[in-house]
Amino acid sequence: MLDDFMVRAALAGVGIGATSAPLGCFVVWRRMAYFGEATAHAAVLGVALALALSSSVLPAVILASLAMASAVTLLRGHGYAMDTLLGVMAHTALAAGMVAVSLISDARLDLMAFLFGDILAVSRSDLLVIWGGGATVLILIAWQWPNLLISTLNPDLSRAAGVDPRKAEIWLTLALALVVAVAIKVVGVLLIAAMLVIPAAAARPLAKTPEEMAAGAALIGGFSALSGLYAAYILDTPAGPSIVCAASLVFVATTTIRAIRARKTPRI
Repeated sequence: MLDDFMVRAALAGVGIGATSAPLGCFVVWRRMAYFGEATAHAAVLGVALALALSSSVLPAVILASLAMASAVTLLRGHGYAMDTLLGVMAHTALAAGMVAVSLISDARLDLMAFLFGDILAVSRSDLLVIWGGGATVLILIAWQWPNLLISTLNPDLSRAAGVDPRKAEIWLTLALALVVAVAIKVVGVLLIAAMLVIPAAAARPLAKTPEEMAAGAALIGGFSALSGLYAAYILDTPAGPSIVCAASLVFVATTTIRAIRARKTPRI
């Protein structure tokens, strides 16, 4: 069954969609959308580092993503607004990574595949990395769920409960770096932030509890991957962007449903 490239692509898409979406809930709740983008853009620097050292891409990407996230955390509150700091670091990391890759003369690399993903070229070993990394992230989120949730809702309350919000943020940063590293093959550096945010935002109007939102985001992420792949096959469009477009359509649908419900709800 895994000899069929479409089956491998579907499994990879579902794995990334179901993994990134629950993590994306915390990105949405903490208003960290740009934080996820900055971490993803740093992955290009990781690719350049791996090529320069002739090493595996995955560890280098994880290291670069963690370095970016740690740098943002350390520089927070040092005279610049958070969105300004993230904007500078995200675009600098992306540009510097692309320049570094271009300077490695003997590198054989399809840069477009790293930027926009190449899900149709996923191999069996890639599937092992995607599902192994995804399972690690989901286990980490489930293990730290109470701490992550209370520190997200109210940092002062979390301190009163004996939970260090900084430590919770470190766990969240680690999970984010892992997702970025394993998702590059599927949707690419430029689109992983969309797969973090859009399914979570689409699940929000239909959920009544944080747990429902996380589960709904995972379902929407997986559905978006499958429907986007199908649309790419039928319409002969790029697979990664098609997956993001499918997630966007679900977001429009759930937002419309919420608006209709709001109109039907009687005002007292």
